[in-house]
Amino acid sequence: MSALARFAEYALAFEKAYHSDDWSGVEPFFTEDAVYETTGGPPFDGLHQGRAAVMKAFKASVDGFDRRFDVRKVRMIEGPEDKDGVVWMSWRATYRVRGAADFILEGEERAWFDGGRISRLEDRFAPGMPEALARFMKNYGAKLHPAE
Repeated sequence: MSALARFAEYALAFEKAYHSDDWSGVEPFFTEDAVYETTGGPPFDGLHQGRAAVMKAFKASVDGFDRRFDVRKVRMIEGPEDKDGVVWMSWRATYRVRGAADFILEGEERAWFDGGRISRLEDRFAPGMPEALARFMKNYGAKLHPAE
């Protein structure tokens, strides 16, 4: 199976886990020593090493941010495509909560595969995202649901 096809399966498994809060279906897509790194400036920077740490980071991110909104819509802007053995895509997430302007989060994702599993996953948030989040939180943070 190609890395692109495997990435598509992973993306579907992630969305299923997001809705069910059962991350066990995502675990098999990662090597035991997988690395997940996020960059873009605080609070978006993070480095998680090992499959268990990656799963913990996914859940913490979803519970601490995504679930605080009423609606989360993620879509691919470009890709996915294979760039010299690395699956790349750019994405945009729109978050909505009653009584607030939409919050738009943008970035790129890269996935390296080893034996059909992700060995390294990077999310790079677009420039200006930390400042946009700070403005949103100042104006609308009180409207968000409490973190789980």
